[in-house]
Amino acid sequence: MKYLLFFLFIFCRPLEAFESTSSVAVGSKTFTESYILAEIVSQVIEGIGETKVQRKLGIGATGIIYESLRDGQIDIYPEYTGTISETIIKNQKLTTTEEINHALESDLKITESLGFDDNYALAARDEFARNNSIKNISDLKNHLDIRGGFTHEFMKRQDGLGALEKFYGMNLTKTKGMEHALAYESLSEKKIDLIEVYSTDAKIAKYGLVVLNDDKNFFPKYHAVLFYRKAFAEKYPKSFMALQNLVGQISEPKMIELNAKVELEKWSFSKTASYFLQKESTASPSTMTTFLQRTKEHLFLVFVSLIAAILAGVPLGILAARFRYLAQIVLLISGLMQTIPSLALLCFLIPVFGIGYLPAITALFLYALLPIVRNTYLGLKSIDQRLIESARTLGLSSYDRLRLVEVPLASPTILAGIKLSAVINVGTATLAAFIGAGGYGAIIVTGLALNNTQIILQGAIPSAILAIMVHLFFEFTDRWIIPRGLRV
Repeated sequence: MKYLLFFLFIFCRPLEAFESTSSVAVGSKTFTESYILAEIVSQVIEGIGETKVQRKLGIGATGIIYESLRDGQIDIYPEYTGTISETIIKNQKLTTTEEINHALESDLKITESLGFDDNYALAARDEFARNNSIKNISDLKNHLDIRGGFTHEFMKRQDGLGALEKFYGMNLTKTKGMEHALAYESLSEKKIDLIEVYSTDAKIAKYGLVVLNDDKNFFPKYHAVLFYRKAFAEKYPKSFMALQNLVGQISEPKMIELNAKVELEKWSFSKTASYFLQKESTASPSTMTTFLQRTKEHLFLVFVSLIAAILAGVPLGILAARFRYLAQIVLLISGLMQTIPSLALLCFLIPVFGIGYLPAITALFLYALLPIVRNTYLGLKSIDQRLIESARTLGLSSYDRLRLVEVPLASPTILAGIKLSAVINVGTATLAAFIGAGGYGAIIVTGLALNNTQIILQGAIPSAILAIMVHLFFEFTDRWIIPRGLRV
């Protein structure tokens, strides 16, 4: 065990968990524009040279990334005034930056507008809109069975689908939740007829969509701003001053162009940011370098959480087997952990641990417990009692019986539980990307944001291969640990 821990420490040392905290953490959400703006911010700060930059991109939805800003896990990220007033402050009457800054917590602030609005809108296929005489949102009242595809966040927001339906006095009956990038594909394939879009989406023109007129002015204005911690501005004044120079410098046509560079011309976020800043393109890490980094992160998440689960789960299983009344409590609690959806558990842990490795490892640890605890318990309880009595007759103490007789006899079942937990952890660890913990999930999330199947597979295939390798590793371990007479 000590050699494995040493290996993990050396192999994963470059990870953020062991990096210096003297840096600025730049975050983003999981859509193209947010990635681009976050990369622009990162390159501006790096250009000043006042501090290093940690890129924590693709963290997740508004609630998650806002909590990470509040807790100091990130220092700055791009946001929109409408989102802050509607979702964070929950007061849609606040529209100016001055009003919003006054209502925010004292240690959080926003800049003035970067120069463009990225407003919500509804868009339909041109052919469908013309054939059904749909030009305004209010026209949808005559087509309540229209097939809509909206992001889950938009369906739940206070300024989202539910509020829009109430405001316009209608109830769309055929709607489904999906990722924003996938909605465009579904629309082009005529699987749906209506989606929500952002006014700076480059794909509106690509797919020839008709943006419906918000004829009753439901949607608030979403001015693009930088949402930051005051401590960052005070600690790194030169960097913050450089970022202030971005205010008013990104027009709506320019932002559409930047989005198009990534989504249509397949430029990297780094190259696109360098293009905007009119500087020599920043060298992006090679695909292999990025892959190796994500592999280290994924291994770190999987094996640290698995080791913790083994160190806790096996003793708990032993206690459950020894004490009948304790068994039900231990099995019940470990079983309850499995009923909590993984993303929900990650969100529950953010207020306690913030974002990054710690909440991810904690969640993976909790999910890995049940198979290990239950298999240890069942393995020990299934031992023939005559063998236990023989050990007592030989004068072995309770500890010696456990060490020399019971655990070896139960080892096939115990290792089966550990193997199951390890394989499950490999897959579940991909979700850690939504709270900035990296791993193969970070590649998958980026691919989803760009609707790029090739990028998605670059994360999904290694994850599947790693699961197979973990399975084979434990098959070999079985032959090494399980007594010869008990091997299958």
